[in-house]
Amino acid sequence: MDGKHHESKVKKASGFSWRGLRTIVFILTAIIFFTGLTGCNSKDEKEKAPKVTIRVSGAWALYPMMVKWAEEYSKINPKIRLDISAGGAGKGVADTLSNLVDIGMVSRDLKPEEIKQGAVFIPVVKDAVFPTLNADNPELKRIMEKGIKRQTFIDLWIKGREMSWGEITGSSKRDMVQVYTRSDSCGAAETWAQYLGGKSQEDLKGIAVYSDPGLADAVRKDINGIGYNNLNYAFDSKTGLPVKGLMVIPIDINEDGKIESKEEIDTRQKAMNAVASGVYPSPPARALHIVTKGHFKDEVKTFLEWALTDGQKFVDEAGYIKLSENQIKEAIDKIKR
Repeated sequence: MDGKHHESKVKKASGFSWRGLRTIVFILTAIIFFTGLTGCNSKDEKEKAPKVTIRVSGAWALYPMMVKWAEEYSKINPKIRLDISAGGAGKGVADTLSNLVDIGMVSRDLKPEEIKQGAVFIPVVKDAVFPTLNADNPELKRIMEKGIKRQTFIDLWIKGREMSWGEITGSSKRDMVQVYTRSDSCGAAETWAQYLGGKSQEDLKGIAVYSDPGLADAVRKDINGIGYNNLNYAFDSKTGLPVKGLMVIPIDINEDGKIESKEEIDTRQKAMNAVASGVYPSPPARALHIVTKGHFKDEVKTFLEWALTDGQKFVDEAGYIKLSENQIKEAIDKIKR
């Protein structure tokens, strides 16, 4: 029997077929390929799954807090994205009532006409506005020791009176005070005006500058400048000291001509303690609000409930003062209505 005939008989006896093997290999390869392709498509579909965006705009005062909340909230709910922009409390309310955003950040009380247009609001944290001056001011030492009385601020911002730094401190310095204020519709200016007896920020005199950072920068560049800033723009979040080039003016609250330890606000922690304890006057201490058009609903409602519960553990870290337990409860009840 020749070799070929013997090999053929062996193949038939064993049931082995090269053609059958090729068929099996082809089928298995196809299964693996399409299984892998289906898995990739499934993964891609999950990655491409639409995310929900909550649009936010408004007060510079609340901007750092909202950014922190957005970062932390995305860790536990990655499908929710918060698109946040600052521009002043007035912009926040206007954008909300025009349906340009879902949430407005407001650093003042809501006006009756805004509420009539459907604005619904809740407080979320507390903050304050602080008077500032240039860190190289020639009268800095006297000001930090004696402070400045409320009436002096009234003379400068409300009455527009021209004053020298020497007149304020009782020295012979003739350098004239340069007053700065805000140009954009904002809660900081509204709050500062109310503290000084004005009705709105239009009552404030001075060179108008846009935004919280802009006002701080203007005073930093002018050795005779005086202005006001929200807590997180007056103080450096890393050092806890006033922003480089600025000093925060202590207010002589009891008008005894000297600054007592409880009136000192030369660090962020001291400023926060003064606000929390009620030593720092209100205004300029005040609650910061979130506003929506109509009732809170869907993802906005869920996010705000988180901000007022688990999200409160980030308030101190972000440089704000927590609401009282009663204020938080009332705010949550309002959200759930």
